[in-house]
Amino acid sequence: METLKSLPARVQQPLHEYLRTHARERGGHPACIWYGASMSFGELDRASDAFAARLQALGVNKGDPVMLFLNNCPQYLVAHYGIQKIGAIVCPSGPLNKEHELAYQVGDLQARVIVAAAPLLPVVDKVREQVPSLQHVFAVHYADLLPAQPAIDLPAELKAAQQEPRVVPAHCEDFLAVMRTDARPTPVAIGMDDVALMTYTSGTTGLPKGAMLSYGNALFKTRAAGDCNGVTPDDVLLSIAPLYHIAGMLMGVNVPVLSGATSVLLHRFDPHAVPQAIEKYRVSWWYSIAPMNVAVMQLPDIATFDLASLKRNPVTSFGIAFTEPLANQWRGVAKNCASFEAAYGLSETHTCDTYTPQHAPRWGTQGVAVPGVRIRIIDPDTGEDRPVGEVGEIILASEGSFKGYWNKPEATAATLRNGWVHTGDMGRMDADGYLTFIGRFKEMIKVSGYSVFPEEVETILIKHPAVAQAAVIAQPDAEKGEVVKAFIVRKPGAQVDEAQLIAWSRENMAPYKTPRMVRFIDALPTTGAGKVLRRLLKDKE
Repeated sequence: METLKSLPARVQQPLHEYLRTHARERGGHPACIWYGASMSFGELDRASDAFAARLQALGVNKGDPVMLFLNNCPQYLVAHYGIQKIGAIVCPSGPLNKEHELAYQVGDLQARVIVAAAPLLPVVDKVREQVPSLQHVFAVHYADLLPAQPAIDLPAELKAAQQEPRVVPAHCEDFLAVMRTDARPTPVAIGMDDVALMTYTSGTTGLPKGAMLSYGNALFKTRAAGDCNGVTPDDVLLSIAPLYHIAGMLMGVNVPVLSGATSVLLHRFDPHAVPQAIEKYRVSWWYSIAPMNVAVMQLPDIATFDLASLKRNPVTSFGIAFTEPLANQWRGVAKNCASFEAAYGLSETHTCDTYTPQHAPRWGTQGVAVPGVRIRIIDPDTGEDRPVGEVGEIILASEGSFKGYWNKPEATAATLRNGWVHTGDMGRMDADGYLTFIGRFKEMIKVSGYSVFPEEVETILIKHPAVAQAAVIAQPDAEKGEVVKAFIVRKPGAQVDEAQLIAWSRENMAPYKTPRMVRFIDALPTTGAGKVLRRLLKDKE
């Protein structure tokens, strides 16, 4: 079988040129399947050309930012590649963002054009009143490309979209009408070092920053992700992770287009739609987040589905750690599937800096560096390399490293030094090159001089039989400087109180790591990709 690594066309060119190649050579092959409706590579190429031409007609030039404000749908793929075909910059904004968050990004970019989902237009309208630069709005209706008879379950919001009147406000342009024209863009000279993507960091501290990533960054990491995960043109990928998030974009937007594989796209995660999609489309590859696997396994009828086609499942530990027992449990559901911790990476490196070798997984680690990525563990104070096995700051260097933060030279200088990205993450590396992520340096809790990493405490807390999810933060303390405070989501029907959980913690972790306070909540605040936002927990306090 031909693999992505063996493909002859490994030239240095933007990903949209690979889309053009697939459109010429296998134009009828499905690029994307959307609840039963198929969009071929030829159709994706033509639609993105049409959007690119319309942007040019509006005066959008090379280097101009164009914002995307929508959830997973085929229109996202059309917009993404249409923007990049004219050398403009894709600037995603998470669809969970509220008015002030979107306004900040629009104002920071001084963006003139935005592609927004119809349900989000009220937010956009409020932002237009605040930021005069935002002049043109393309409206996307999620129901437009859905089939009349969906092949798998639709989430409630898509069912509602099918029933709602299709209205395009007078101040907006209909995205569907644009992508169905025969317009073609004027060719633009694009260099691999030109900025292709501006992805905003989650803002662990301070305001989010726009990380500038080039066409070369995207190609390098897409090749790495495809090669290390064994993606072939014959694969069928299940794409659920949010496309606006760097990991979901890499796996759901970039890898299918570079490899020529088919992506089965879901609007969002729905436990029952996952086995339906795997069975119907013979999905062979799925990038997931650990709680997704758990939810699928808990379906009462999961045993009735044929998941034998699924061969590979990299999993990210957000909210729940993906452990060897959990992987073995998943194998009982998908009997032919190898599952493992997905990777370590960050927005500033186009993610996927490590991978887990399928023949040699090492549980509790994030795997080894992908080819072409250099990793060092340093003392954050002196910059000197730490010995093997000792904790320090993770720094990275590769062709995937970003060009800097948009209009923030001081932040760029602090993070990007002599070609090395200083991540602010703490970790250690063993003698065989396996990296273990410990936690964010800026979120580290100092208890009587001891360093406590939130992730370590959370990993232990979720071992309690009544705990579904856990997040911990620092609580100021007059005697110890800081102590650990835990936020706990109980499992349905489970009973545990603060005193019981603290007592259990004392028996299962070092005294300085033990939470001194516990607060039970219904849900942890997360990004759309499932990453816990501890800063919002601090805001609650």
